[in-house]
Amino acid sequence: MFKLHSNRSLRTVVSEVLLLIISAFIFALSFPSFLNVNGIWILSFIALIPMFAVIHNTKWYLTPIYGFVYGFVFYLIFNYWLKTFHPLAILLVPIIKGGELLIAFPLFKLIDSTFKKRGFLINAILYTAYTYISQNWFAGYPYGILGYAPYKFIPFIQIASITGVWGINFIMVLPQIFFGVYLGDYINKTAQPIKVFLKEYFIDEVIYIIVFLAIIIFGFVSMHKWDNTESQDTWKVASIQHSSDTWKGGYITYKRNFNNLRLYSLEALREDPDIVIWSETAFVPSVAWHENYPSDEDTSALVEEFVNFGKELNVPLLTGNPEGVLDDETKPAILETGEWNRKDYNTVIYFNDGKIEQTYRKQHLVPFTEHFPYEKQMPNLYALLEANDYHWWEKGTEPVVFTAERGITFSTPICFEDVFGELSAEFVRNGADVLVNMTNDGWAYSVVSEMQHAAIGVYRSIENRRSTIRSTNSGITCQIDPLGRMLNQMEPFHPGWKIYEIPVYTTEANGNAFFTLHPNLFAIISQYLSFALIIFAAILKIINRGKHE
Repeated sequence: MFKLHSNRSLRTVVSEVLLLIISAFIFALSFPSFLNVNGIWILSFIALIPMFAVIHNTKWYLTPIYGFVYGFVFYLIFNYWLKTFHPLAILLVPIIKGGELLIAFPLFKLIDSTFKKRGFLINAILYTAYTYISQNWFAGYPYGILGYAPYKFIPFIQIASITGVWGINFIMVLPQIFFGVYLGDYINKTAQPIKVFLKEYFIDEVIYIIVFLAIIIFGFVSMHKWDNTESQDTWKVASIQHSSDTWKGGYITYKRNFNNLRLYSLEALREDPDIVIWSETAFVPSVAWHENYPSDEDTSALVEEFVNFGKELNVPLLTGNPEGVLDDETKPAILETGEWNRKDYNTVIYFNDGKIEQTYRKQHLVPFTEHFPYEKQMPNLYALLEANDYHWWEKGTEPVVFTAERGITFSTPICFEDVFGELSAEFVRNGADVLVNMTNDGWAYSVVSEMQHAAIGVYRSIENRRSTIRSTNSGITCQIDPLGRMLNQMEPFHPGWKIYEIPVYTTEANGNAFFTLHPNLFAIISQYLSFALIIFAAILKIINRGKHE
């Protein structure tokens, strides 16, 4: 038989790749997917067992290849809806995530091969650190993190108010690594009988069961507490879902969208809301720019129509609206070359009585599509992205807290921003009593993509013990309570409006959750522990190799 490398047959490699693909497929199905729009979250408690069995069994030289294969296949299935955005996107994300696992798999192998008895525990710490680090670089992308899959297992995920998603990640992956090692030995026909194996780790298993039950008990206690906690106010919100086609632009489209938004808003006013909320970039012509530097007659007239509507509305309007400002304040709006002296921010404006009272500029831009700071370092990639019609926004820097009627305070993570727990925690620490996620996921034409996003947003409410209102172009428009329950969802891709009565829980009355005060602490500890343990494992490997020589 053909040998790839010392005692590694082609048949063995094919079987290992097949196990990885099966693991990636099951893992993808545990999230909202093409098979089940809500996801089959129970699968997330077993999906990684085959992956860790392969890592345990395989040779060192194959681990980077296997890591890339696993990451590429998983994200290709999990994020299949990216193909709607652009063929480049459906390749870019799997390649990036595959590249991350290309590095991670050898590290998992290092720990597994060095710490024979408790390697599963150390690898659970390392896996948690990996998922955290993978969201904290330029292309950080928290979609597909294990702990986000069981978003409907409400008692279990309450621990997020202390550890964030990271503690959930750890407690879920630990037994999967444990049984992954056993499965690997079983495949190699070196495993002990299962009863002997379980008896050997009896104390570990008892501790795990106690911790798991404690998490569930904590969850039920939290649910009882918050179900019996009275809010300090109720904010009556009219959320408008106009369900426009994100891919269509131009004056005619902007005019039609505005007319629809205005119509639904006026209908909602009959219910006497405190505020009307539209979605991210719902009104496209920049009000700030055209009020100061009017350009073409039609667009300026549309902006004036919007301003007049705001005056007639009688309640504040919160909407996504790009903010155009002078790029060089020493120069006029139109340069001698005929080009605009303008830069743009993706913003939310609080519009009251026909005036912009407050503005929030998006701080965490979507990599490659909204932001790419490496023009000089990677000119070819930069040119490729621009050739594929990607446009860049400027980056905001302030975690703005808006103040509405009766002193209700809120912040507005824009779209992708609510997948980063530390951002929402900063808003709440700065005084936000409600989170308003303003999103436009309509470009994917996919309810699955919208559900994957909304499922992550569930954790922001739990982490901070605050109500969230999601106001979207086409879904998922809903309310999320401080326990992470998604309530009163509007039907995706159907235009209309809905009144939400949002309970307001203030810091003065309820304090701040541990995660709010110490965001990502569990993950940060895991990160530094992992660094130390990897170095220690590498030193042990070198020492052992020296002894054998």
